[in-house]
This record gives sequence, C-alpha cells and structure tokens, in this order.
Amino acid sequence: MSSELKLLNDEQMIQFITKGYVVLQNELPEELHRSVMNQIDFAFQNEGNPGNNILPRVPDIQKFFETPVTKGALTSVLGPDYYMHPHRHMHYNQPGNGKPGGGEWHKDGFWSSMRSHRPWWVMMFYYTQDITEDMGPTAIMPGSQYNEKFQNQPELLPTGKAGTIALVHFDLWHKASLNTSNIDRYMLKFQFVRLAEPVSPSWNHTNAVPAFTLDAPDAHLNLWHDVWNWLRVEKSLQAAADGGTTEVPALIEALSSENEVIRSGAADKLGLIGQAAEAAVPKLKELIRDSSENVALNASYALGHIGNSGTAALLMELGEGFKLTAQRAAYGLQAAGAEAIPGLVRLLALGEENSRALAAFTLGMLGSAASSAVPSLIVALNDVSKWVRRNVVEALGMIGEPADETIPALVRTIEEAVAKESADEENASTGSYVYNQEYITNKIAYTAALSLLRIGKIGDSDLVINGLEAGLLSKDRYTRAYAFEALTAIRSDRAVDVLIKQYRAARWCPDTHKSSTF
Repeated sequence: MSSELKLLNDEQMIQFITKGYVVLQNELPEELHRSVMNQIDFAFQNEGNPGNNILPRVPDIQKFFETPVTKGALTSVLGPDYYMHPHRHMHYNQPGNGKPGGGEWHKDGFWSSMRSHRPWWVMMFYYTQDITEDMGPTAIMPGSQYNEKFQNQPELLPTGKAGTIALVHFDLWHKASLNTSNIDRYMLKFQFVRLAEPVSPSWNHTNAVPAFTLDAPDAHLNLWHDVWNWLRVEKSLQAAADGGTTEVPALIEALSSENEVIRSGAADKLGLIGQAAEAAVPKLKELIRDSSENVALNASYALGHIGNSGTAALLMELGEGFKLTAQRAAYGLQAAGAEAIPGLVRLLALGEENSRALAAFTLGMLGSAASSAVPSLIVALNDVSKWVRRNVVEALGMIGEPADETIPALVRTIEEAVAKESADEENASTGSYVYNQEYITNKIAYTAALSLLRIGKIGDSDLVINGLEAGLLSKDRYTRAYAFEALTAIRSDRAVDVLIKQYRAARWCPDTHKSSTF
C-alpha cells in the first residue's frame, strides 16, 4: 500500500465547505473488513455496545484510519496536526428498528464552547460492510452545517461497498434512516479535532478562486469565502459581485424584499462588493435579526466584509443584541478579522455576560492575529461567569503566543479546576451556559486540557507537565484523555515517566470480556 497521502482536491474541498460532506472509499482487503465485522458482532451480541471503548475492544479498527485515503482527507480539512477524539461510537441499525422514516434529525453534541463554522472539528462515518439504501445508512442533509435551526431539505443516503467513508462537517444535520432490509447495519462514528489554525493550504490546492455555485437559493458566498480563505491563510476576500458598485442601490432595495431568497442573495452580493457597499450597513444590521436564518447569516458575514462601518455594526449587535443575534454577529466579526480586535477587547471587559463570552470566542477564532488580546483574556480568567471563563480558556489555546503568558495561565486554570472537583464546584450544571453539555463534567478543566494539547509543546515542558498531571486526576474522562495525549506530544523523559505510570493502571485488554476465562 502506498504511504503517500491522498489529499483532497479543490473540488472536494469546495464540496466540503458548501455541502458539508465528501464520500470516499478506503481500498482495504475484504478479509480485514469481514474480520472487524465478526469481532464487532461478537462484542454486540455477547457484551453490548462498547461505546468509547470500541477501538481497544476491536484494535483492527485503527487500520481504517491509517490509510492514505483517511489520513489524506483528515489532513486536507484539519491540517497535519489533528487528534482522534476519545469519544467514538458503533451505530447498530437493526431491520425495522425505529420510527417510520428512521431516527430524528440532529446535530451531535459538540466539544468546544460554541459551534464553529470554520472546520475545527469533523466526523467520519465508516461502513465495515457493503451498504445499500434499504439497509438504513446514516442520512445527511447537505449544506445544513451552518444552520442552528432544522430546515427540511433534500437528504442524501451515502452508500457503497465496505470501506465507504462519509467525511462530514461536525455540525451537519443527520439521522439514522430506516433499515428495511433483513441485514444488521453497522457504522463506526469517529470524531477528529484540529489542533492548530492553518499555516498553508493542506490539500491539493491549485486554484486561488473557488468555483462556488453563485445562484443557489441557499448560497452563503461570504461565509464560504471566509472558510476558504481561512484554510488558505488568505486575509482578503478575493471576490467581486457581478456589476460591482453600480448594483449597490438595487441590492439595498432588494434587502427589503418579501422573498427571503432575494434578501439573502442581495446581502451576499453586497458583502462581496466590500467597502464600496457601506451604504447598505444600516439595513444589513437590521437583517441580523431576520426571521430567516439564511438571510441573517448572510447579512452578518456581509457586514464583516464591508469594512470599518460593518465591523462597528457587528460590535454593536454583539454588545446589545439578543443571545441569538449576538451569536450571529460573532460569526460576522471573525470574518472582519484583525480590525475587530480592539472592539472585542472592550466588550470582553465591559459587556454583559453573553457579550463577554462571545467576544472571547471571536478572539479565539481570530487565532494568532489576536495575540495582542492575550493580557486582557488572562484578566478575564477571573470573570464571575463560568461561561465567559470557558470561552477565554479555549481562546488562549487557539491564539497560542506569547507562550510565556498563555501557558502559565492555562496551567493555573487546570490545577484550580481539578482541585475544586472535590467540592463539586466545577461539576455543577449552570444556567448561564448557552449549552450545558452534561457529557463534560468539568468544563473548565476539560477546556484547559484541550488548550494545553494544542499549545503545550511550545511552553516550558515541566510547567506544562505539572498541569497535565493535575488533569490526569480529574473526574472528567475527557480531561484525562486530553492530558494523556498532550503528554504524548511533549514526549520528554519526565512526560514519558508520567505516561508509563498512568498506562500501567489504565491499560485496556481487548481480549478480556465476560465470555473470556482469564
């Protein structure tokens, strides 16, 4: 087997950005898939679903994720420095199981403080058997990854022979479809996280200008260009609406149309025109609160691309808007880039709770460009709101430098958060959270461990290891998992000693189960 990565091409990346998925084929021996299927079937029938332990229970599954196809696809979207998340699941769809039409449409519970339009997270749906539509494959809704609200659109049922993979944006709406065959259907779901912002295109990139579909009724051209340019490390929007500035008056008028497709398209075109469309800013700001989510998103991103006046409008909405509209403004501000940083820092210090949290989130999404905000973020680690503090902790891990400031702050945070567990101070659910995420029991320690996984390698190793040793003692299983992986990345003598001590107690024997004798 060739070891050369099979990177995605421009067309596949455009499909991932616009539709939220790419279907791939892992060309592996039929015998391997059959062997894994037999092992999975034995575990399910005799022991139940192993849940997060599916990989150590069936170690051959790891081979599926070490091929040039899977590694190339993950590298293309997440960059070369990605991590297989410790949460994974084997989905089992029995014949006739479920409601008519299959399961419920949903987005998976996510792992960051907020959902991100930029691809920091992805999922892989992996089929270990030949899959046909009647077997109830996981249905996906193309293009739905940017919508918070469910919108009934045409669905897709990815099918193919054993080794079929659906690489999907983490926030794509999906569900189990109804299995009308007489065959049990299995699907492996694995999740992956990007550990660093892009430093160059990580796919087989040849065309600077993407061939986006311009006239689709659900197009998000400014949003798509934002993702494309972020992945390419391109700071300016290299696009222009047909007709340029002469169209601005007619497009502003179209923003008041009763037809949401017309409003949405007009907002998109105005954003592509850029600063020359600043006369549209007042009306675009109104549309952040539009009843159509597509219109509101396009208005937010358009404001982010129009320049100073658009950025000012977004900052005002972030500071004064409702939770939903402020969140939309935050996404627009990440598109605005570095010029939004001073206003975000002001809101971080002086805004209401939701504004402070969203300001921290946006600064994190701006990455290394927001390094000047690190002192203000460290001050905000003392915020009275846990929701704000969590966003700050994640932002520090996404910004990274200056490491002599971010690393000590993160180490203190994880040590204090784990120490508070005995009093259940960090485990208690709180209504201030936008999302409670009950599956993460210590959200501050968890997020600090994730941030140390991202940037721990650039800091003082002994100091980082002190923090990770505290993380290994957390009651939160995902905090412990991140700490394990961060120590593996550091790989100093001391880090290895800590790992060996932990692995001796934590080692999983995949051959031990209730049917084994010894």
